[in-house]
Amino acid sequence: MAACMSENGADGKLEFFLKVPFPTEREANIALQSLSPDPEPRKGGISKSLCVSGQTLSVSWAADEARILRVSVSSFLDHLSLVMETMDAFGPPVSQ
Repeated sequence: MAACMSENGADGKLEFFLKVPFPTEREANIALQSLSPDPEPRKGGISKSLCVSGQTLSVSWAADEARILRVSVSSFLDHLSLVMETMDAFGPPVSQ
């Protein structure tokens, strides 16, 4: 898992990027589908985007305040942990 954070000088937003590798592309897509339905509860100040490239789930955030960014990333990591534990408990996905 690799992550980096930067402050975008153009608009002053804080940015955080996270890449999570999975054993297969199918598992990365399952994680994407499981985590995508959760929109940010706040109507401003933060945005989040998720995408899959091969076996890697990539997530990026942009926020106005460090506190908002921290809460969003923390919540996402809790959900990601649950998704990964669930996939581990049920074994590899069955091909369709």
